[in-house]
Amino acid sequence: MSTLEVKDLHIEVQDGESGAVKEILKGVNLSMSTGEIHAIMGPNGTGKSTLSETIMGQSAYHVTQGDILLDGNSILDMPVDERARRGLFLAMQYPAEIPGVTNAEFLRAAINARRPKDDQISVMSFLKELDKNLDLLDMNEAMTERYLNEGFSGGEKKRNEILQLLMIKPAFALLDEIDSGLDIDALQVVAKGVNSMRGDNFGALIITHYQRLLNYIKPDVVHVMMGGRIVKTGGADLALKLEDEGYAGLRDEFGLDVDLVDEN
Repeated sequence: MSTLEVKDLHIEVQDGESGAVKEILKGVNLSMSTGEIHAIMGPNGTGKSTLSETIMGQSAYHVTQGDILLDGNSILDMPVDERARRGLFLAMQYPAEIPGVTNAEFLRAAINARRPKDDQISVMSFLKELDKNLDLLDMNEAMTERYLNEGFSGGEKKRNEILQLLMIKPAFALLDEIDSGLDIDALQVVAKGVNSMRGDNFGALIITHYQRLLNYIKPDVVHVMMGGRIVKTGGADLALKLEDEGYAGLRDEFGLDVDLVDEN
């Protein structure tokens, strides 16, 4: 079993235009283990994506207080590639296009980066695993020969992120709005891919605005983030409550002293 802990995390970022420094995360605490699916919900601009990108090592975010622990060890000084080798994976809301590198080349390189140099995956083993996961996600084999995300539709990019997840098999996946812009068919396929990973050796932190994704990927724990903090944690029923009452209803019911709209 692996563990991922966020302890009293405070994050600042410098505005690119004004140069002003703004605090986005204001003391986030979260603990999860493999075998668990957690979801973070919250209004726009409250720091959900900032949290996932900071865990992955985005250099634009400055940690002013707190820590991030993977299996009890701080990862704050680790570069992004080392965090990935240790078992972290980020599915981004807006994946970058990488011309000149095919999907197949990228996937095999990513797999081998987590393996010893004398134990690289063979071509036949790689292709067998790739074919299995393409079938699971209803993806055409021709996708693997296209340059990474170049010219992909929004739905193709999201499926491709899940294909990467299935091939790399991380300990923890940070899934940032993987439902954004998907129609119902694509949403079901993406959810099928994530659910196929569930088990004792995998955990996921799903960031979403809406309950609809959680109809297909049932979370064990739901966190509500407002104003740069996690203000409420509960079971899957908490997401249903939010769907019915909205964030304002939760804030008022529990007397939470937070704004629903944050400048960041």
